[in-house]
Amino acid sequence: MDNLHAYPIGTPGNKWGNEEKKAWLAQTAVKRSYRDEVVSKLQTLQQPFELIQYNALSYDEDKYPLYALKSTDWNHDKPTVLITGGVHGYETSGVHGAIEFVRTEAEKYLNHFNIIVAPCVSPWGYETINRWNPNAIDPNRSFYANSPAQESSSLMAFIAGLNTPILAHIDLHETTDTDNSEFRPALAARDGVEFIDDGIPDGFYTVGDTENPMPEFQKAIIDSVRKVTHIAPADKEGKIIGAIVTQEGVINYPKKALGLCGGFTGATYVTTTEVYPDSPKASPEECNRAQVAAVVGALDYILKNT
Repeated sequence: MDNLHAYPIGTPGNKWGNEEKKAWLAQTAVKRSYRDEVVSKLQTLQQPFELIQYNALSYDEDKYPLYALKSTDWNHDKPTVLITGGVHGYETSGVHGAIEFVRTEAEKYLNHFNIIVAPCVSPWGYETINRWNPNAIDPNRSFYANSPAQESSSLMAFIAGLNTPILAHIDLHETTDTDNSEFRPALAARDGVEFIDDGIPDGFYTVGDTENPMPEFQKAIIDSVRKVTHIAPADKEGKIIGAIVTQEGVINYPKKALGLCGGFTGATYVTTTEVYPDSPKASPEECNRAQVAAVVGALDYILKNT
């Protein structure tokens, strides 16, 4: 690892043990309030949604209850849509974009869909502005049986308990400058591998599922979002964050194999949104609206094609 991306914890080439993970946790700090910035907003959105506490994180159960909004006019004859945000707690517009969708757009779709919104899957990560949980585990690589991440296992158990198939899963994320300055170097240090800088794209893109890419669905999302913010260009190798661009603003990952949130439901329509909040061309409000536009574009496409 070069000096620019050298990480201050651990020995290069060696995986972290418990002491390194404790040292990493010791340098984290609460920087914003989950209750004031997220929970307080959710409590104002209970019609035509029901606010459900589906679990609480054991790090502090009073401080980190896990909430979802479930449409009250639930009908098993309607298809079900899951919207998730804040799987990586530091990715702010994923959280607030999900809330903004419920506040401004969701009601018009309730005749057609059951809707579940889990806007902040990782509230500890939200408060400390972190990608990992306190155990140095990435919840968005932990959506599999016997998950080591409470954030992931709690959401999976909640969705399984609904006993309904998920037609569409829209997972709201960001790609930030701190991915390369902090989070990816930390990941390389934790795993004892070399950090590879794949660059940070300036603009919005989506991540489809390699096993079920649904290119027209992804295109509909891109076309909806471009009305709000700019779309990320491919780099000189035709890639975004190291993955081949399959069409403008779209890459694919094997979601289930990687334990990604977007892979656990087996939904027909799956996408992960990626907003770039550090762009000089995008405000926080614009990033939130881009997330809303992504959900709207996804649902409008499904309505036209099913």
